[in-house]
Amino acid sequence: MRLRTGLRVLRRGATELQVGTDPRWAVRLPDLTPAEADLLQTVDARTDLTRLAHLVAGHDVDPGRVRALVDALTEARLTTDGPPRAVLRGPAAVDAAVWSLLRADGDGDGVVRARADRVVAVLGLGPTGLGIAVGLAAAGVGTLLVDDDRPVRSTDVGPSGYRWADAGAVREHVAARLLRDVAPHVSTSSDTSPDVVVLVEDGAADPGRGPVLVARGVAHLGIVVREADTVVGPFVAPGTGPCLRCLDLHRADTDPSWPTIAAQLQVGGMADEAGPVVAVCAGLGAAAVLAHLDRAPGLAPGATFEVALPDAVPRRRTWAVHPECGCTALPASLVGAPG
Repeated sequence: MRLRTGLRVLRRGATELQVGTDPRWAVRLPDLTPAEADLLQTVDARTDLTRLAHLVAGHDVDPGRVRALVDALTEARLTTDGPPRAVLRGPAAVDAAVWSLLRADGDGDGVVRARADRVVAVLGLGPTGLGIAVGLAAAGVGTLLVDDDRPVRSTDVGPSGYRWADAGAVREHVAARLLRDVAPHVSTSSDTSPDVVVLVEDGAADPGRGPVLVARGVAHLGIVVREADTVVGPFVAPGTGPCLRCLDLHRADTDPSWPTIAAQLQVGGMADEAGPVVAVCAGLGAAAVLAHLDRAPGLAPGATFEVALPDAVPRRRTWAVHPECGCTALPASLVGAPG
C-alpha cells in the first residue's frame, strides 16, 4: 500500500499535516505529535505504508498510532495497493499522474497507455485544429489522421506550432512533422475508422459532413471559427443529444435566411484566428476528445462554448435535439456504439 502518485505531504504546523492540495481529495491530519509529523512527512508514493509502523524505531512514535493514521489515509482514498507502477515519460506523464488521483485503482498510467490504441481524425488544420492535434499527440493518442491541403499562412504562425518557415507549405504535411516532434511514436495513417473526428471549419459547419458521421455512428466534435469568435461543440455521440444539423435547424427557426448565409460562409476564405482564442479552444477541444476516449465525463450533449476576444472566456450554450432532425431516431443498424 502506498500514497497515490502525485500527492505531497505538507506541513501546516508543528502538529498538523496536509496530504494533497486539490479540494476534491486533500485532507488534514491534526493533533499529531511532532515526532508523528516528522515521520509522516518522509512518506511519498514510493513508501510501503504497510511497513511504516515497523519503521518507527528511534522516532518516539507509537506503532498503533501510525497504523491508525494509515487507516485514515486509506479511508480518505489517498492510498492504492500494489507496488509503484512504471512511470510514463514525456507530456503524457502529467495526465497519468492526475488520473492516478482520480481513479479508484490509482492506475493513471493505464488510462494514458490505452490512448495509444485510439485513432482520432482532425479535419481542418488552422491554428485551432493543429493545436488540438498536437495536444492529443502529447496526451498519448497513438494515431492522428490530419487533413488539410491548404497552405500555411503568415497569420497561422503562433502558439499552435506553425512557424514563419512553414508559410506556404501544405498544412497537413507540416502538421504531421510537428506531431512527430511532440510524440515520435505517433502514427499519421490508419486502416481503421477513427474513434473520433474533429471538424474545424471556417464561417459555418458544412451541412453534409455531420449527417454522414451520425449515420456511420462515428463520434465527432464540431468547431467553427467565425468572424470574431470560435465555437467549440457540440460533441456528438450519435444517438445521444443534438447533432450539428440540429443546430442549423434551430438557427433557421430563428433566422429563415440562415441557410443562405451559411452557404456563403462555407465558400468564403480562411478565417484568421486570434492567439488567445486559439489556445483556449485547442484546450477545450482536446479535453473533449480525451474525455470520450477515456470514457470519462466530458462536454455534455448539446453544449457549445463560444470563445471571443478580448477576454477569451468560454461562454456556454446548451442546444436541444431539433424535432425535425431525426438524428436520435436512426435505425439501430446505422448507429454504432461511440468509441
